[in-house]
Amino acid sequence: MEIIDCHFHLIPREIGEKASFYNKTWMDMDAHLNMMDETHIAKAVISYPTTDAHVNAKEKEITVARLYNKKTAEVIRHHRDRFVGAGVIPLAEEGEMLDELSRLLDVGFMAVSMATSYDDVYLDSEEFHPLFERISDAGLPIFVHPTTIKPIGIEQVRHPLLTPVIEFIFDTTMCIGRLITSGTLRSFPKLKFVFANFGGATPFIKDRYDTTYNMLLSLGYVQDLGKLPTEFLKQLYVDTSGTVSRSIIQCGIDTFGAENILWGSDYPANKNVRQSIDAIEDLDLPDEKKIMILSRNAERIFGDVRI
Repeated sequence: MEIIDCHFHLIPREIGEKASFYNKTWMDMDAHLNMMDETHIAKAVISYPTTDAHVNAKEKEITVARLYNKKTAEVIRHHRDRFVGAGVIPLAEEGEMLDELSRLLDVGFMAVSMATSYDDVYLDSEEFHPLFERISDAGLPIFVHPTTIKPIGIEQVRHPLLTPVIEFIFDTTMCIGRLITSGTLRSFPKLKFVFANFGGATPFIKDRYDTTYNMLLSLGYVQDLGKLPTEFLKQLYVDTSGTVSRSIIQCGIDTFGAENILWGSDYPANKNVRQSIDAIEDLDLPDEKKIMILSRNAERIFGDVRI
């Protein structure tokens, strides 16, 4: 069974050495390829976990993004049969974002990598609309990773365990909520967002979306979205991010549907890659749906890319 890893990080040394957190494992090409061979992963989508490299280097984020994209393009060129690239486009001037997208398409990137938020600016901001129009036209998937720099709640609590475990997850949850309530998903119905970690806490609060929305709509407190909030969730893709819990995986399937779930290892943050593959293969699901999660869904979303 072919496996495609849709949550995979390989950071160029030039970026990793400027960042605060990422050790040499994140930059070790041989270790990444060995892991893929040992676990029979055919291809991996390289996406950006967000770093503070630009802060430490006192540079614009778009400058560091261009360096990341250049170095990642070299990796893809030498290992085209093993890697798919998701190029980074941070919040910047409209012209800078569109120019960088054009460069990504020119060198063969098949996806875009974005953060859930940029210094409190979420993906529902109208600043991203021209970029989203171009991305939608090209059929590119957008792999959305929780911001690691200033996630929601960090002003109150900054903790080496609680920040990545809780605040990253809720920044993802808030990003999805804002995309729904702002009308962004309604305005860009063909955009293919792929959120990490099953979309944060979204599967656990989905029932509250509809019941609370109906109550507030009847009181005139919220705008009419045109359909229930959970209907917009069907536009989203999520990845498994190394999850091994069957109950969590099943909750994700119940929320988004097996056809919208992509398997991802979250390597090298997660080292139990084989265990997270087994978690899918051991599910009480038809083999066809397991194959969808492990590879077919990824093949489908990349099959629509027009470059």
